[in-house]
Amino acid sequence: MSITGTLIVQMIVFLILVWFTMKFVWPPITAALDDRAKKIAEGLSAADKAKSELAVANQRVEQQLSAARDDAAKRLADAERLAQQMIEEAKSRASDEGAKIVAAAKAEAEQESVKAREALREQVAVLAVKGAEAILKREVNAGVHADLLNRLKTEL
Repeated sequence: MSITGTLIVQMIVFLILVWFTMKFVWPPITAALDDRAKKIAEGLSAADKAKSELAVANQRVEQQLSAARDDAAKRLADAERLAQQMIEEAKSRASDEGAKIVAAAKAEAEQESVKAREALREQVAVLAVKGAEAILKREVNAGVHADLLNRLKTEL
């Protein structure tokens, strides 16, 4: 066999190999590559979609956190206002109670003062009678002179 015959046979075998590869081997390989490219594209689009959903979720979380912070600040301010109001009410009640106690003490002191004056008048009247008795060197009858002693008490 000569080189030309060998070359022709080799070309025929090569063409059969190319045809066989193009007919039976190449289509599954291209289909697998296309499927893989499609899956990669879907994965990338899903990742982009997940990124955008994550950004939206982060915005919602930030909004909810901001709302929660605002709510907490409002509740804290309300609690402080309520505490201040309760303190003011307690001060007012304590002031009123103090004023009542002072008024009661003043009234009691006035009553004690009146009682002390009455007791002092009684003692002065008794002393006056004893002094008059001593001056007159005779006995003064308290029953007989009761009217005179009562006038003396009122004058004192």
